[in-house]
Order: sequence, then C-alpha cells, then structure tokens
Amino acid sequence: MNKKALTGKIVSFKLLKTVTVEYSVPKKDPKYGKRIKFHKRVLAHLPEAIKVVIGNKVVINPCRPLSHRKHFIVTEVLK
Repeated sequence: MNKKALTGKIVSFKLLKTVTVEYSVPKKDPKYGKRIKFHKRVLAHLPEAIKVVIGNKVVINPCRPLSHRKHFIVTEVLK
C-alpha cells in the first residue's frame, strides 16, 4: 500500500466509472485535546476491471486530476 493511500467505504455508485468514497481522519481538537473522527467524501475513478458494490471497503490512491473534482483512483477492493 502506498504511503498516501487512503482506505474508505463506497457511499455512492451513481456515476459512470466514478464512485464516491468516504474516509475518516482522526484529528485532535484544538481546545480540549480529544481525538475526533472527521469524515470526508471524495470522487474516485473506477477502472472497468474492478467490480464494486455500495458498502465495500476500497483503497484509493491520489493521481493527476481526471476531472474537476476527481483526483483519486480505486486500486483495490478490501472485502
């Protein structure tokens, strides 16, 4: 797995060759110091060879901008 690779869950599969992936990032609260999970949704390119369903865990890697909002590519599916 790449150093910048992210693991997330597929939330939406409505677009052609594009999936919406939600991943969480734990950050420290600046005032209280408690660790809080922040969720972020990104669009990822889905190659034709990979088959996915909503709810699958996937690994996404950053790549060159493929469209206005799509900057990630799905590399593997974790069951």
